[in-house]
Amino acid sequence: MMEVDENKSVRIKKLDALKAKGVDAYAQRFIRSHSVAEILKDFKEGVKVVTAGRIMANRDQGKVHFMDLMDQTGRIQLFVKSDHIGPEAYEMLKCLDLGDIIGVEGETFTTKMGQNSIRVAKYQVLSKSLQTMPEKWHGLKDVDIRYRQRYVDLIANPEVRAVFIKRSHIISYVRSFLDGKGFLEVETPMLQPMAGGARGKPFKSRHNALDMDVFLRIAPELYLKRLLVGGLEKVYEINRNFRNEGISTRHNPEFTMLEVYQSYGNFEDMMQLTEELISSLVYKIYGTYKIKYQGQEIDFTTPWERRSFAKVVKEYFDIDPEDTAEAMLDKVKAKRHGSVKIEKLTRSAIMKIVEEVLDEKQTANPVFMLDYFTFLSPLAKAKPDNPAVAQRFEFFIAGMEVGNAYSELNDPQEQHKRLVADLEDDVETGNRVIDEDFVRALEYGMPPAGGLGIGIDRLVMLLTDSASIRDVILFPLMKPEQ
Repeated sequence: MMEVDENKSVRIKKLDALKAKGVDAYAQRFIRSHSVAEILKDFKEGVKVVTAGRIMANRDQGKVHFMDLMDQTGRIQLFVKSDHIGPEAYEMLKCLDLGDIIGVEGETFTTKMGQNSIRVAKYQVLSKSLQTMPEKWHGLKDVDIRYRQRYVDLIANPEVRAVFIKRSHIISYVRSFLDGKGFLEVETPMLQPMAGGARGKPFKSRHNALDMDVFLRIAPELYLKRLLVGGLEKVYEINRNFRNEGISTRHNPEFTMLEVYQSYGNFEDMMQLTEELISSLVYKIYGTYKIKYQGQEIDFTTPWERRSFAKVVKEYFDIDPEDTAEAMLDKVKAKRHGSVKIEKLTRSAIMKIVEEVLDEKQTANPVFMLDYFTFLSPLAKAKPDNPAVAQRFEFFIAGMEVGNAYSELNDPQEQHKRLVADLEDDVETGNRVIDEDFVRALEYGMPPAGGLGIGIDRLVMLLTDSASIRDVILFPLMKPEQ
């Protein structure tokens, strides 16, 4: 700790020295003619350039000074000589440190060693850095520091910057794809009077002016379906959701979802939309449908595999959707050959264990899992020829659940009955309230519709070969520093 303090005090002395020379070390606007990437692309000697960035290497060789300058787009060498900038400015280089942000004017040239560089004619201090980067700029590896101080992570690890730039491009593509198909992007409340649209434990707060409890949304579904009632036929929202639950490599309390709703469609339309959206996205980014994720190849070529959840559960556990919770538990115990711990004996609680077992058996390539039990899908239509099975799918990639879709239930009486039953079966969240206004909206008439939800964070994980969801969220939730 003392070493860090001493390093900071040395930098502060250099800052004071700059101020004594009349230098504003935290300058105003600086206009660049080129980014580093623009300079290096089709590099030509003798081009006058004005650029800026952070000093990433600093080598004093007496009469010549070499620095590496990095901006968002790349890194380039600076060649600084007293004859070019003047003795006073050259002497002031002693006040610069790794991490300082500077602007430079100069001319491009190639050194005798073949290094494309800028021969600096003038430089300006734009922001003096008072902190020393960890590990002497050779890359920040400490995971806790990387997540907690993402700004340092982004400086030290160019590959991290590349992940978040790619994330931005992925979301931009999703928007353009849906816009091109006539969907409207909408916004629904993040602060809600009751938490609904999915099972999940909400974050609760208090609105003082209205003297009422409010909740951060766990899902936007019920609001988006109100818009279908109102006549907006094709809508989507890239939304932030919040669930007061555990943290893992696949779960963060705050996460991003895409939700899409299409009037006069069903879950099969959503299946087609999913395949087209994701496979075209993969091809747009990589120029191929086959990519690597954590050492395994994934082939996004369509059509994707279809499997029946009901059939797999029957074959593996001999469970039928009409079975009682007690019967399901007996069948799971017989298959698991060990103790099965559940807090409350409900069919949903048993099926969570079943789904965990099936998740472990998923393949790398995308697969649609169809025919979920209706009691697990309170917002989905049942199959006309089999009311115990819902018109629903989840899709998995590399064994990870990425999305979920329904033929949306639009019968208000059936919906109310299902919501009541779901409250009795809900052992996770403690919710004991039905959104009666949503049921009232359905009573005005909602067209038949398909709805789709895709986890953006998990999709980005797959398309950036990231092992943890925290690697694709800029500022994941962390415990306070001790």
